[in-house]
Amino acid sequence: MERLASFSNDPFDKPPCRGCSSYLTEPYVKCAECGPPPFLLCLQCFTRGFEYKKHQSDHTYEIMTSDFPVLDPNWTAQEEMALLEAVMDCGFGNWQDVANQMCTKSKEECEKHYMKHFINNPLFASTLLNLKQAEEAQHNETAIPFHPADDPPRPTFDSLLSRDMAGYMPARADFVEEFDNYAEWDLRDIDFVEDDSDILHALKIAVVDIYHSRLKERQRRKKIIRDHGLINLRKFQILERRYPKEVQDLYETMRRFARILGPVEHDKFIESHALEFELRREIKRLQEYRAAGITNFCSARTYDHLKKTRDEERLKRTMLSEVLQYIQDSSACQQWLSRQADIDSGLSPAVPVPSNSGRRSAPPLNLTGLPGTEKLNEKEKELCQMVRLVPGAYLEYKAALVNECNKQGGLRLAQARALIKIDVNKTRKIYDFLIREGYITKA
Repeated sequence: MERLASFSNDPFDKPPCRGCSSYLTEPYVKCAECGPPPFLLCLQCFTRGFEYKKHQSDHTYEIMTSDFPVLDPNWTAQEEMALLEAVMDCGFGNWQDVANQMCTKSKEECEKHYMKHFINNPLFASTLLNLKQAEEAQHNETAIPFHPADDPPRPTFDSLLSRDMAGYMPARADFVEEFDNYAEWDLRDIDFVEDDSDILHALKIAVVDIYHSRLKERQRRKKIIRDHGLINLRKFQILERRYPKEVQDLYETMRRFARILGPVEHDKFIESHALEFELRREIKRLQEYRAAGITNFCSARTYDHLKKTRDEERLKRTMLSEVLQYIQDSSACQQWLSRQADIDSGLSPAVPVPSNSGRRSAPPLNLTGLPGTEKLNEKEKELCQMVRLVPGAYLEYKAALVNECNKQGGLRLAQARALIKIDVNKTRKIYDFLIREGYITKA
């Protein structure tokens, strides 16, 4: 059992017993498993096994008492506290009254014990000295360390940055010229005197009220500038540049509404739209991969590299380099010249120009063993072989186009391309085939 307790002899200083609500006197019991706050019981409630909520009678416990020696074997901790309280109440040197208040020690015992352990004790004196030195060191007057701050910046008065900051003075948190800077001029000639008429007095009061409203507007604008960090313009511009151009345009448009939303809500709004823009751009990129037949990111990296190379070559391409491709073929060269003439005159070229540098056409797809081949007729098999489309995908696209045609009463090529997310040339061939065979009708 641990003999620990609050050394105060006053039962009113301790919380009451949780069982009977009586004031606790030592010894009493403290539950070691419940709390905080401490779960305290008197000996009567403890002996009858009092239980309450989470507290059980089989919990470990501590006996709280102060009848153990601290400084002297003949003095308990409770008597030590009683001696200090008596000296505090009766005064140092009034040992007879101190002994009368303690009731357990004589006048000589109280004086001898107090002088030995609290006045002439070297350990106690050194402890007081250390505490005094620590307190003095804590309150030593030292120079306040100064570190130059850059936010907000502190430019010279006549500098360009000071003009950009509208004459803001950071040390005073004020401006050289306030908003509505001459609002005080309307009050310079106002003087309230006793012989003013009621109308004149009301007029002066109205002028003061107007001045107060102008001061409120001035403070409101200062608060907006402070809350949104508009003083440090350079830092504000750096934060704005981290967004894409589309989001920067939105940022510029929504800046005038920032005073309505508040700083945190405004930043959340811009961040959410920046995230939406990133998601839309990523979705568009993935859709481009899917339209090109790419199903993994390894192929996507190769596609991006080749696309970048093609774009660079297209930028470097000139009319001379294009005509040199057909210099060996007179008919192709003639077609290219006709095509350029049509383009210059604003007409769409009717004849495509054969390219000697184009890729060889892929061989027809072998449908042997592919699922769904048995569901196709000969013409459909020929179509799948030419456009290199597996039978299962063709049947799925065919069903989608036929269903949409039945709903709409007709189908256009643009609608077919919106339904089938594959190469547009393949979509055109499937669309023409289904119209030619009578599966769908053109809208």
